[in-house]
Amino acid sequence: MMTGFRLNWSPLKEPLGFIKLVEWLTAIFAFGSCGGFWGRNVVTLFCGDGRNQTLFADFRYPFRMSQSPLVDGNATYCNRTVTTTHLVGDSSSAAEFFVGVAVVCFLYSLVALLVYLGYMHVYKNSDFGPIVDLVVSAVLVFLWLVCSSAWAKGLQNVKDATDTDGIRRTLQICNGGAITCDVTESANLRSLNFSLVFGFLNMFIWGANVWFVYKETRWHSRKFSSQPGRQQQVPTSI
Repeated sequence: MMTGFRLNWSPLKEPLGFIKLVEWLTAIFAFGSCGGFWGRNVVTLFCGDGRNQTLFADFRYPFRMSQSPLVDGNATYCNRTVTTTHLVGDSSSAAEFFVGVAVVCFLYSLVALLVYLGYMHVYKNSDFGPIVDLVVSAVLVFLWLVCSSAWAKGLQNVKDATDTDGIRRTLQICNGGAITCDVTESANLRSLNFSLVFGFLNMFIWGANVWFVYKETRWHSRKFSSQPGRQQQVPTSI
């Protein structure tokens, strides 16, 4: 059996190859829209005497909010001393898990495309390739479900920590008295919302991919060959 590299673009015209290309692209969108995020919320302190002062709540991937300073060092706001204060929460495990799964899927899709385009003659004539492809694809469907669900909760924690209510709970100066605090300018979280959409989209795409990979395994071929065919009617002579 010939095992050398044979470049053939035709697998991209079939569901097995085309869906791998889609998975490669959606994985890029998933980790790109989450892993490169940086945002800033502007917090305005209304002192009650006509003066306003401003704080900046910066946060970025991997969203270790407890390491993001809201007040760095002792400072005076509205004639009151405020000690060092950080944002509350830590969504790093969910964010890093999500990006990690996306990177693994990106790399696996790239390797699978190389196999499909150059070694499809080996892939189709062996049991090992399709079975490994099927098992890995099924595992990745499960990982997309888990990491996207975890990231959904982590993203909500990021939003809760950086909105007006979260800032008020974090800053003691905002609790009681004549001083009020509001987030007057919010970071654009559109890319993070998109990352979550791409996470669940990847889960569905990889789920569909499982079926097309399964069709390449011996289990499907045996099932198909074991189905009773139509019995041809033999004409009888009179």
